[in-house]
Amino acid sequence: MTTERRMPATTADERTMLEGWLEFHRQTLAWKCEGLSDEQLRSCAVEPSELSLLGLVRHMADVERSWFRRVLANEDAPPIYFSDEDLDGEFHLTEADTHEEAHAAWQAEIETARSNAARFGLDDISEGKHRRTGERFNLRWIYTHMIEEYARHNGHADLIRERIDGSTGD
Repeated sequence: MTTERRMPATTADERTMLEGWLEFHRQTLAWKCEGLSDEQLRSCAVEPSELSLLGLVRHMADVERSWFRRVLANEDAPPIYFSDEDLDGEFHLTEADTHEEAHAAWQAEIETARSNAARFGLDDISEGKHRRTGERFNLRWIYTHMIEEYARHNGHADLIRERIDGSTGD
């Protein structure tokens, strides 16, 4: 499978541009994971860090879930990989953790995110609140934050992938 990444049109309207950049960054993370074994995907960036490509996929599944289900749509959607007892659970991997499972969970959250976001305008305020701050957010802020979140972690993914097999590229 080869992930096709598409840059948003340079003259798109605001919503199309935001959704396009979010999709581009989602596709970039998938691309960074392509062609690697579960063992490679579980390998950490550098000790003592537990940061891995598989951990990033699991992390982004929970991030999508948090912002688009809990905050935007006020759904009761508990975390998938972390807990109050293990706040970094998505990065605490075992031999049993697979890319197939994590990728499927991540893609399911992305589909739900798209569906939930489609019900809101960019200026519409979230139905739920942030679990720590109690703040509400408009969809524009959530899109912008998600683009930032993916872009930051895709930078991590670049370095991890290069360490694994020498592959580079944006």
